[in-house]
Amino acid sequence: MESINRMAVELVDEALDFADELNVAPYELDSGATVLDFGVEVDGGIEAGVLLAEIQTAGLATITTRMGRVDGAPVPHVELSTDHPGVALLCSQKAGWELDFEFFDGLGSGPARALVGEETEFEAMGYYDEFDLTVLAVESIDLPDDEIARHVADLAGVEESGVFLPTYALGSVAGSVAASARAPELAVWKLFEAGYDPTDVISVSGSAPVSPVSYDESEAMARTNDAVAYGGEVHLTVAEDDDALKQVTSTAAAEFGRPFGEIFEANDWDFEALPETVFGPAAATVDVLDGPIYRFGERNEELLAESFGF
Repeated sequence: MESINRMAVELVDEALDFADELNVAPYELDSGATVLDFGVEVDGGIEAGVLLAEIQTAGLATITTRMGRVDGAPVPHVELSTDHPGVALLCSQKAGWELDFEFFDGLGSGPARALVGEETEFEAMGYYDEFDLTVLAVESIDLPDDEIARHVADLAGVEESGVFLPTYALGSVAGSVAASARAPELAVWKLFEAGYDPTDVISVSGSAPVSPVSYDESEAMARTNDAVAYGGEVHLTVAEDDDALKQVTSTAAAEFGRPFGEIFEANDWDFEALPETVFGPAAATVDVLDGPIYRFGERNEELLAESFGF
């Protein structure tokens, strides 16, 4: 497979070429690194969110939007399909790079992680990237500066001028779209955490409703988690049957049965205080090649409607 950073840079070039049409604002830092504002100080939009999700998956997934319903109300949904789930989702889209600085807090996803390759997913997939340019999508309420670009460049082993940082707040249209595009990624991640070999996941498709935007990042975090945990649906084709397949869906409905805003508030908004099992899609079908087909979980549209404020 060719470099996923090279493929992501091509998508970043598309964002730069159509920045006005996408309501995306690019900035060049003093270091020569490029920041693309997808939803911090600009409005962004649905199309910007789709392109952002394509960048996060390095062009290895097909991402579209469609109209669906939540408790009878028309709501846009994001759909993602990929035949390269291990690399596209675990080695690229997963938000596995913490950016914790004195004056900046963010979470990084995208193919830059594959240039570092320190997470266990890379060893499991046997995939590491090499390229002289890199892309790290940053979820933050602030735009990154030269300190962040320098940090990314140092760890990724590239020049600062070769760093591209698409950035978005979760409380934005693009942020809501990108978050809902994670339903398949969370399914594959849950299988991996349960001990399933990610190379045995052949393909995955999934969808989730786009949650209404809140400029309160806490509420945005709650709604985007609800969108996936109570509204996300995935279909996986896998090579091997295993008890780990039972772990693919969220247990939020069974363990808590209420919107994530209430769950987070009860845990003092400590994301890490919650069990990992509550994250993931609401429902899944797992098709074992030449074997059984399993159905797990179900959507909870009444709860989603409450979360979305209908």
